[in-house]
Amino acid sequence: MSQTAAPAPAEEPQVVPVLNSVDDYLKFCIQYDASDLHLATAAAPVWRRYGNLQPIWESSTHRAANLTSEDTHRLVRTFLSEKQLEQLETRGDVDFAYSPDFGRFRASIVKQRLGIDMAFRIINTRIRTIAELNLPDVVRTLIRYHNGLVLVTGPVGCGKSTTLAALVDAINEEREDHIISLEDPIEYVFEPKSCHINQREVHTHTASFATALRGALREDPDVIMVGEMRDLETISLAITAAETGHLVLGTLHTGNSARTLDRVLDVFPSDQRDQIRVMVSESLRGIISQQLVPRIDGNGRAMAMEILVNTPAVGSTIRDGKTFMLNGIMQTGKSVGMVTMDDSLRSLYSAGIISREECESRAEDKAIMKSFFKS
Repeated sequence: MSQTAAPAPAEEPQVVPVLNSVDDYLKFCIQYDASDLHLATAAAPVWRRYGNLQPIWESSTHRAANLTSEDTHRLVRTFLSEKQLEQLETRGDVDFAYSPDFGRFRASIVKQRLGIDMAFRIINTRIRTIAELNLPDVVRTLIRYHNGLVLVTGPVGCGKSTTLAALVDAINEEREDHIISLEDPIEYVFEPKSCHINQREVHTHTASFATALRGALREDPDVIMVGEMRDLETISLAITAAETGHLVLGTLHTGNSARTLDRVLDVFPSDQRDQIRVMVSESLRGIISQQLVPRIDGNGRAMAMEILVNTPAVGSTIRDGKTFMLNGIMQTGKSVGMVTMDDSLRSLYSAGIISREECESRAEDKAIMKSFFKS
């Protein structure tokens, strides 16, 4: 009687050893188009590619062992200066722009319960143009003002810095102005074209955004870029600068135009809000809200973008504190370049770029989006 041979045992995946330096991991991320790198104690190295966080090595043939505390301590010593190592030891964290000869990265190193955690954002050192980002023509109109406030908003990792850099670079080419950028840390490095440009890094060249913004107003600027408007003093100074003859470009971590205006107004004490609403209604030029949505073909992400342009109807709505009406105004303001986030998502879906699931899950008004798919 014949016997069936036992199946051969599956081969164990080959363990990828810990690399020699942080630079080796970063070069690997650049090679495979990752946007972020995480190296943490008691975890395998992971990266974010096309919006998804996943182990760098995890397949039937290869896997990476978890990094030990000794591994992460050794790795930080391959790229931190003595001053930064001392700050990490005494304060528990260090944030800075890391610029080896092969790229530029935003680095955040923290001490945590198990050891050291390192996070890096890979910065594309080449500034992409408005045309390359497929930004609509109305965006150029917003940056041709010589005063006022333009806000770029969205969640972390949605490309705000990339959009803001494209706007600043367009000004750099088209105008003959003095541009001051205030960032934490400096990401894109601007080379002067037609403009004179100064870039200042918070915690390196100045104590805070508010301190830097107050100082910038004495430097005869025409355009001020504020990397993040995160507190009352910074927002107040930005609005004042926009009112007094400067074009101010800033970012906020908000999802759409209505929530952006609510965030700006709500940081002020209640007895000041009537006055601030009037100031914002007059100084605001526009709001660009964006998010990156995974493409249906798996090849990267597509940008969904909401654009609010300040018109008399928008200004009146801001003064009256009725920001909930903005979505309706944007629906009827398409002739001046306005578009809602849901309309942008629907356009991406109709063009076969994103899936129905992504379109529905990211919609602001899910009931209307569901009815769109039923029709």
